[in-house]
Amino acid sequence: MSNMMGIIKLDGANSMLKELCEHRPVASLPIAGRYRVIDFAVSNMVNSGIGDVGVLLSANARSIFDHLRSGKDWDLARHRGGLSYLPSDPYDGKPATGDLQGLYSNLDYIQHNAAEYILIAQADCVYNMDFRSVLLFHQNTGADITMVYSKAQDDISGNAAVMKVTENGRVTDIAKSLTVTAGMNDFLGVYLMSKDTFVKVVSNGFERGGTDFLLDGIIRHMEEYSIFGYEHKGYVSRINSTMAYFNANKDFLNPEIWSEVFMGDNLIHTKTKDAAPVQYKDTSRVVNCLVANGCEIRGEVENSIIFRDVKIGEGVKIKDCIIMERCVIEDNAMLRNVICDKNVTVSKDQWLKGADNYPLIVAKNTTI
Repeated sequence: MSNMMGIIKLDGANSMLKELCEHRPVASLPIAGRYRVIDFAVSNMVNSGIGDVGVLLSANARSIFDHLRSGKDWDLARHRGGLSYLPSDPYDGKPATGDLQGLYSNLDYIQHNAAEYILIAQADCVYNMDFRSVLLFHQNTGADITMVYSKAQDDISGNAAVMKVTENGRVTDIAKSLTVTAGMNDFLGVYLMSKDTFVKVVSNGFERGGTDFLLDGIIRHMEEYSIFGYEHKGYVSRINSTMAYFNANKDFLNPEIWSEVFMGDNLIHTKTKDAAPVQYKDTSRVVNCLVANGCEIRGEVENSIIFRDVKIGEGVKIKDCIIMERCVIEDNAMLRNVICDKNVTVSKDQWLKGADNYPLIVAKNTTI
């Protein structure tokens, strides 16, 4: 869609993801066995015909460079347009303290783009959405700003924004919140507006001392804009806490959710890694799991997500766990409600157990 440019923001609720986001943004968290959270925002934009995608960088963005690279795996390695990285430059010698400064420092680049509309997506949500329907809604309502939300199915803890929306879609109130109650309109961090409106929002917000795009650019100036809400009615999960991350992974063990997100016409793409098929040895037993390529399984695994190149020894019992890339679980170890980050080794006969409502996290490169 040549009349839309996409901007992906990396900043997210890192503080409530503790060890998992100590050295990476939420956007680069591994999810569903082989993907990263940012894959959903990038894939949805490309599937919607958006050929110009800018990634607004944040601190600890090295993993994003390593994952996206030139954008080839998303068909964004192009001579014209394609994938761009937007650094958050210092202003008056001060480092960036919010997304508004990063957007402001890239206004020249964005203004020189030929696109008529700017689509902004926060890279902390998991969903499959066609943004062309958002554009059609935006044009039909005559909105200055369209914000995408979903009806919360359950109570959600973590940084969020909730919206009051009338029957015709007009947004009458927006508030930041630490909890979302079931039935509330949960904002998904997706905005659509004309380029002129985008420039006005960013300039007004930043030049008046603001740091946050939503709070200082939009909420504080709501009376100046016609704002409408577009409801996304499909599956969605915002990764704004450890439990949200854990539950989102477990959701993909449900065949209906997996089919909706990954098996439709609009595919979710990720960085290609060639590996041998999974080796299930004679002693293995695997029930209701996602297991990625390159794994070797000799023990028992149930209700778990196993990423690439994981080695699971004989006598091992794993249940309700997330085991990331290149982990080694040695013989007779037992794990329950555990998230093992990359390159973790659990030695022989070790037992690890987290609570049902709060998993135990084993940090990257740890040996237990």
